[in-house]
Amino acid sequence: MKTWKSEFLEELTQAQVARERGKEGRARVCARRAAGIAVRRYYSVRQLPSRDKSAHDILLRLARDSTVGEEARLAAQRLTRRVSETFSLPADIDLIREAARLADLLEAAVGSAGSDSGD
Repeated sequence: MKTWKSEFLEELTQAQVARERGKEGRARVCARRAAGIAVRRYYSVRQLPSRDKSAHDILLRLARDSTVGEEARLAAQRLTRRVSETFSLPADIDLIREAARLADLLEAAVGSAGSDSGD
């Protein structure tokens, strides 16, 4: 049985591989899915189940959630930012890095209550 962490890392790895192959759009999709996995797990541990169907929706929820730290909300906002007409994001936004950072922030927020039980 896969754990949330293994699913998260698998998506992040796929994002990095896509980037290395010059498929930045695919890398963004995988990074967002990875972040969505971390957010779903965060809400699950806090016993706040999510009815959000997509990673984008749950990231929007987190971006508006006043119970999480500002840094996590800002990461969620960057992860849901729309690309420009040229299908790019500002140079200072790296969604792979943002997804990894968000997962770390959420992991710290749930602490020992979120020891990996496979969800």
